[in-house]
Amino acid sequence: MKTSSDSASRLSARRAFGMGLLAMVAFGGGLAQAQSAEGYPNKPVRLIVPFAAGGPTDMTGRAIGDALSRKWGQPVVIENRAGAGGTLGAGVVAKSPADGYTLLLGVTGSHGIAGALYSNLPYDPQKDFEPVARAVIYANAIVVSADVPAKNLQELIALIKRDEKYQVYGTDGNGTASHLTMELLKQRGSFKSQAVQYKGAAPMLTDLAAGHVKVGITGLPSAEAFLKTGKIRMIAVTTDKDYTGNHYPTVAEQGFPGFAAGPWSGIFAPKGTPKAIVDKISKDVAEAVQSTDVKKQFATLGLQPMPANPEEFARSLAQEIASWAKVVKDAGVKAE
Repeated sequence: MKTSSDSASRLSARRAFGMGLLAMVAFGGGLAQAQSAEGYPNKPVRLIVPFAAGGPTDMTGRAIGDALSRKWGQPVVIENRAGAGGTLGAGVVAKSPADGYTLLLGVTGSHGIAGALYSNLPYDPQKDFEPVARAVIYANAIVVSADVPAKNLQELIALIKRDEKYQVYGTDGNGTASHLTMELLKQRGSFKSQAVQYKGAAPMLTDLAAGHVKVGITGLPSAEAFLKTGKIRMIAVTTDKDYTGNHYPTVAEQGFPGFAAGPWSGIFAPKGTPKAIVDKISKDVAEAVQSTDVKKQFATLGLQPMPANPEEFARSLAQEIASWAKVVKDAGVKAE
């Protein structure tokens, strides 16, 4: 005859067995994740750069990829997926397996701005990615044709306000960080100027050097070669300080205290990539961008290593998304 005591004992035993089984599963899952990080990577890693080969973002990706290849003993294959301001390549990574073998070199445009600019964006900048590591920041440069009489930012703004010939400026693309940085400066400086959108930095700088457009803004790495010719002249860099050592004046130093808009590049992985792998990549990227060889390469491009771990990167990204959304709304910028 079964007693209530026997039933209670059997129930207690089943519960104990179940709890033990759950503990083993949890331990096994944690162990598998740890082992996946320890063995990662055991095959080539694809790093998608969402811009064309030869530009500053591409050069950044190749420098980081080469350093990681040496550290990991596995190829890091750079794949250029240019288009739609970096959103095309980002969309590819968002839909890739979350195993750490497909990564994205995201930028301010693809993750800080795109969500506010495009109503049909094929991904959510926050929900579809794991922010792995911010890598570098760089300055945008406000530059003018050599024949423009203004020698500094205050003189340029005064010139723009009084002469309609200077009330046009060139950018390297609609909705890019350079475009929206100038729109932010227009709001702060209370002046009007119409953006002329070029398809990239090179055609804009070529027109600027020829005097077809008098004022422009683009990434400093792209502007450097033109500055050396003397056909264009530096007015201001947009970061909080000049990281190049060339003593370029900042916007903040020229009447706009606190102004800082430094575009960045950073590594993203598809959402759901194991945390152990995310943490390993983040640590290795931070070491790579601060290595002597990579820092030398970055210095020639006007790039400043500015690593941030996943948690720091996620926080700064959330802040940037909110800030750029306000600029997009206030400036009335629309996707083309």
